[in-house]
Amino acid sequence: MRAVSLLAVVGLVSAHYAVEYPTWRADSLAENTTYSEWNYPCAGVPYGVGNKTEWPIKGASVALDLHHPWAYVYINLGLGENATNFNISLTPQLLNVTGTGNFCLTDLPVPDTIADGQAATIQFVTGGQSGSALYNCADIVFRSSATSPSDGTCSNSTGVTATIVGQATTTSSGSTPTPTPNSAPAGALGVVPQTAVLGMALAFILGVMM
Repeated sequence: MRAVSLLAVVGLVSAHYAVEYPTWRADSLAENTTYSEWNYPCAGVPYGVGNKTEWPIKGASVALDLHHPWAYVYINLGLGENATNFNISLTPQLLNVTGTGNFCLTDLPVPDTIADGQAATIQFVTGGQSGSALYNCADIVFRSSATSPSDGTCSNSTGVTATIVGQATTTSSGSTPTPTPNSAPAGALGVVPQTAVLGMALAFILGVMM
């Protein structure tokens, strides 16, 4: 029994993250719940649990609290009530985020066809060294009048940086391709490409899409 308990603790320490914005369906890290981030597509949290966030059509952002030394981050969108097909990518380039703490992405590329009042679900996916994916979801309603949190609220913790997997050169924060990690206080968005990293990233992407 003790060994099982220790394994559970190790799993909690080595694998999880929280969604800070928009509001996630439920806290999948809570000890008094059967939800688990290992469960596709939304950590086992059913649609209708929790509130819907009014999310801007333009200039949209997301914020995560990452508990890994590094993680691949992939964000998808499914349209409609109780979406099950998350076929729209809000992160066209796979991100490798290093550092623990708050991580903010701004100016996410929302499709031009999205109309005011459109219901949708954002699916958050992270992957690490083990190659396993972790899932969470947030239900939203697109609103032209909605605004994202300010830079003071949606910002990166010190030491948290993001790189685009496969990009050959380092890119300054002033010319980052969308989506753009908030540069306060962590500065640039760049990449040091490595064969091993690219191989793991490809396996992670294929696992998400299957």
